Amino acid sequence: MPELTLEELRTNAETQKHVDLVRLLLKDFAIQLLDRGVAHDQSKFSEAELPVFTEYTAKLKGTTYGSDEYKQYLAEMKPALDHHYANNRHHPEFFENGIRDMTLVDLVEMLFDWWASTQRHEDGDIFRSIILNEKRFNIPPELSDIFRNTITSFILRKYSWP
Repeated sequence: MPELTLEELRTNAETQKHVDLVRLLLKDFAIQLLDRGVAHDQSKFSEAELPVFTEYTAKLKGTTYGSDEYKQYLAEMKPALDHHYANNRHHPEFFENGIRDMTLVDLVEMLFDWWASTQRHEDGDIFRSIILNEKRFNIPPELSDIFRNTITSFILRKYSWP
């Protein structure tokens, strides 16, 4: 192995500091995601939400996301949903400015929540949900593209059910 110059040694040391910092940031980000997984939707087991979600989960399963019937059920669930949104930051309703105030961790949890929710509907379709939510939450098209790319490259390749 050739001997490195002093400048090459300095460059390597700076590069290693950079690599170590990125590793640390990615690890911390992953820990936040893991923590979100543990805490996800725990408020649904609270007195304020459990009776309502118990009543409406089966009803919602037979509806099409975004349909008039679906929206009517949401209106009937409003007090429980207000509590849910106020206690779960992966919902745009948690924030004053909606999705614009969310972090990447919030967005990842939200997207995965959307996908998991499509699995609970008889005619669930994550791509249709993204289109509807783009309008509902004023999501920029570029972010919707990122959502679709993530679903296609990460979720559908690993977690497709018949």
